[in-house]
Amino acid sequence: MSFFSRLNPAPSFPSYTGPYKVGTTDIEIPAAELPSPSPTPDPTLSTVSFRIFYPCEVPAKPAKPVYWLPDPQHEYLGAYVRFLGASRRLSAFLRNLPFLRILSYTTIPVIRNASLLQPPTKTKRWPVMVFSHGLGGTKNAYSHLLGSLSSHGVVVIAPDHRDGSAPLSLVRAAPGSVPQPVEYKSISHRQTPEVEEARDDQLKIRLWELGLIHEALLKIDRGEPLMNTLAEKSSETMGDLAMFSSTLDVQKPGSISWSGHSFGAATVVQLVKSVFYNSSKDAPSSYKPLFQPSTSSQIAHQITPSSPISLLDLWCMPLLSKSTRWLNTLPLPCYAPNGPGGRNVVAVLSEAFFKWSSNLNQLKRTISEDPSLDTPVVKKHPAPYVFYPVSSAHLSQSDFGILFPWLTRKAFKAEDPARMLRLNTRAKLEVMRSNGIEVADTSAIDMEEVAADGRVPGGENGQDWRILQKDGSVAGWVALDLGHSKHTDEAVNKETAQSADPMEAVFQGEVSKTMSN
Repeated sequence: MSFFSRLNPAPSFPSYTGPYKVGTTDIEIPAAELPSPSPTPDPTLSTVSFRIFYPCEVPAKPAKPVYWLPDPQHEYLGAYVRFLGASRRLSAFLRNLPFLRILSYTTIPVIRNASLLQPPTKTKRWPVMVFSHGLGGTKNAYSHLLGSLSSHGVVVIAPDHRDGSAPLSLVRAAPGSVPQPVEYKSISHRQTPEVEEARDDQLKIRLWELGLIHEALLKIDRGEPLMNTLAEKSSETMGDLAMFSSTLDVQKPGSISWSGHSFGAATVVQLVKSVFYNSSKDAPSSYKPLFQPSTSSQIAHQITPSSPISLLDLWCMPLLSKSTRWLNTLPLPCYAPNGPGGRNVVAVLSEAFFKWSSNLNQLKRTISEDPSLDTPVVKKHPAPYVFYPVSSAHLSQSDFGILFPWLTRKAFKAEDPARMLRLNTRAKLEVMRSNGIEVADTSAIDMEEVAADGRVPGGENGQDWRILQKDGSVAGWVALDLGHSKHTDEAVNKETAQSADPMEAVFQGEVSKTMSN
C-alpha cells in the first residue's frame, strides 16, 4: 500500500496476488432472450443480472474506476443501513453522514470493461466459476475473493440475486427504462412452516437465475448476440460480450465450478442436487422440487459428478424444508459410482460457523456419502476437504472483513481478514488444479514459504499441495474429519448451538460475548 493510499480515509482493498490483471463488466440480460430451463417463479423479474471478473489486458489509457457501492450509491447505502436494522426514515438520514458516505469513494482494484486476455491454457479457454452471494450480499460484495481468483486465471460470474436477500437490487427491463427496486425481505430465522415456505420461494428465484445465467454463458461463448441493458444506457462501450466468444470453458459437461457463501452455499447444494436428481423416480409425494429443468436442458448436461463445488460457511437451514427434505437425504453428485468422491468438494468455515454445532453437524451430513445417516460417513470414496481458519468471522468470507477490519476485530475477535481470503483462494484454486483445471500458480508470498519436507511444489502433489493437507503445515488452517462426530478442537457455544441462522450465530453469539467482556 502506497503512502498516498494510506492518507485516503476511504476503506480500500489490497492488490490481487495472481499474475494477471483483472477486468470486470456489468451485465443485465432480458430473461426473454434466454431459454428458461425451469418455469419462471416470479413474472416481475424480467432480467437476470451478474458481474463478470476476468483476466484482462492492460489498457493503454486509464479506465474509469469501478466503485464498490453500485449506482445509485445513496440508495444502496441507505439499503445497507436498513439491512442493519434502521427504519427507512432513519436510513435516509444516516446515509448522508460523512463516516458512511466515505464508502462512496471505495473502489475495486479492477479495470472497467478491459479487453479479455487470451487464455494461455491448453484448451485455449478460461475456466469458469459461478459464485452465489449470501444474505446481505450483492454481486460486488465478494469482489476481493472473486477478483483474486480471476487474477489466477478464472472467469468468475457473480449473480445479483433478486430474491430479496440483497439489501437492494435494481431491475432494468429495457435500455433507458426506470429501474424497479427489489428490496431486502426480512424473514424470521426460526425454522417454521412459514419461514420454510419463504426460503423455498427465495431458492426458486435463485435457482431459476442460475439456470438463466448458465444459458447466457453458453450463448456468450458461442458468440450469439445478447442485449445488455446496462450497456445501452451508457455512451461508452460497456460489457462487450463478443470478446468472450470461444474463450469460456462452459460447453464441456462438468467444466463449470459452482461456489457460494452462506445462503449462496445452500443455493449451490440445492442447485446441483435438484439438477442431478431431477429424473429420479424415487421421490416421495411430499417432495416439491424448487427447480425442475428438463432432462434435455443444457444445465442437466453441465452438472455432473465431476462438477467442482466450493462452499463457504454453508448455511444448512434452507436445505431442511419439509418440501425438499428428501433431496437433502441424497448425496452430492460427486459420490455417484462414476464420480471422484470428495476430491472436487471443499468447504471452508469461519470460526463462528465451526463453533455453531448444530449447523456444523448438518454440514458434515450434507457433504457426506449418505446424508440420511445421523453420523457422517465417507468410506467408499475420498473425503471432501473441510477447513476452518482460526480467529475468523462470518464477515471475513466477504469484502466486509477487509473494508471494516476494526469491526471484525473488535466485535468478532477476527484477525487478518485479508489472509483468510487468501487461504480461501488457495483452497479453491488447488481443488481446481487437482481436478485437472488449468489455473495460474499460487505465488510464493501467498504460500507463505513453509519449510520444505521433500515434496516439491508443482510435482505430483499439486502446485500448492500444503493448503489441502490435514497436518497443520499451514498455520491457523484447521482440517476437519467428517468421520468424527466432534473434532478435538470443537467448542460448543451454548448461545448459538440451537440457532438456525448465520446472522444470529455470529451477531447474537459473538457480539453478546464481546460486550460482556
